[in-house]
Amino acid sequence: MIENSPITETAVLVGLITKDQDEMKAREYLDELAFLADTAGAEVKKHFLQRLDIPNHATFVGSGKLAEIGEYIKSHDIGTVIFDDDLSPTQLRNIEKILECKILDRTFLILDIFAKRAQTAHAKTQVELAQYQYMLPRLTRLWTHLERQRGGIGMRGPGESQIETDRRIILDKIALLKEQLIKIDKQKTTQRKNRGRMVRVALVGYTNVGKSTMMNLLSKSEVFAENKLFATLDTTVRKMVVANLPFLLADTVGFIRKLPHGLVESFKSTLDEVRESDILMHIVDISHPGFEEQIEVVNRTLNEISAGEKPIIYVFNKIDAFTFVEKHEDDLSPRTKSNISLEEWESSWMAKNNTPSLFVSARTKENIDDLKNTLYEEVKKIHVTRFPYNDFLYDENWTGDVD
Repeated sequence: MIENSPITETAVLVGLITKDQDEMKAREYLDELAFLADTAGAEVKKHFLQRLDIPNHATFVGSGKLAEIGEYIKSHDIGTVIFDDDLSPTQLRNIEKILECKILDRTFLILDIFAKRAQTAHAKTQVELAQYQYMLPRLTRLWTHLERQRGGIGMRGPGESQIETDRRIILDKIALLKEQLIKIDKQKTTQRKNRGRMVRVALVGYTNVGKSTMMNLLSKSEVFAENKLFATLDTTVRKMVVANLPFLLADTVGFIRKLPHGLVESFKSTLDEVRESDILMHIVDISHPGFEEQIEVVNRTLNEISAGEKPIIYVFNKIDAFTFVEKHEDDLSPRTKSNISLEEWESSWMAKNNTPSLFVSARTKENIDDLKNTLYEEVKKIHVTRFPYNDFLYDENWTGDVD
């Protein structure tokens, strides 16, 4: 499996400008890839971009750009080249043969980060399954040291038999891991049933938007939070009580653009916490220039796991890092992200989503009381349908003030 070295590797990043991805978007994605590389322990030295209608089927980028990358990595002693999109086994093999260094794609990098972040046996099992599923179609690349033994045309000989042997081993391992995860899923389902009929709220959002920090603030717990991608892999559930109203709050793994399908599948039991929740609290980093696309990525993933129709509270976090302008009635200039007021942001998102939308800062605790008040009201709507005779739980004189 993937080995994690404490030695910092040097890397360059490669992306494409296509008809579906303009230069600004491509550079933004490479910046995110650089953050992924940093999280994995690599030091990024340079970004390479090429304009192509579609990726080259053999080498992803054109031969000229690949030669340029090759010259740079040789002259600067670069050990790793990371591509922003998934590479086919053929592309991986061809690029590796030309550049003669370690070649990674976006999925492999994310898997490496997950392998490093996994702490519990549950998370490790899920990551290992995704790794084997990624590795299976790429076995020919792993056995290039047997190239001279393969023979021609159909590659008959020891090389092929070794690949087939390894394929069977991996398929057996995948089957075993799936059985283990089925057992874990049953255990997790039992745990969720044992929590009774309490209302469940799940924190969801793009990776590194502040979900774990928000979890710590709301539940006064000590969930690991760090300015790195995928700091949280295992779901953490805490009981909260606001004005005598109890409910469960769950922190979940962050989503990301192009989240590997194998990870979505292998993390089924973790995502079940989202699927079985009653309310989703969608945390958004409003200070991020691409936060609207991040919202779309999260909503698309929620739809993929059949959780897109749940009640949502949008929580726009990190307003302390975003500069809002004051609203003036005589200001007739077009409204953009650079000149919109907080009041206009609130009204526009309330109208767009037809759902509660709050603007807060988990770091400075600004507007957190408003968030708790909204959370209380939304949870209460569901709670009264399950416990209609427990009126004594609700403090009708509560004004939203939180200790």
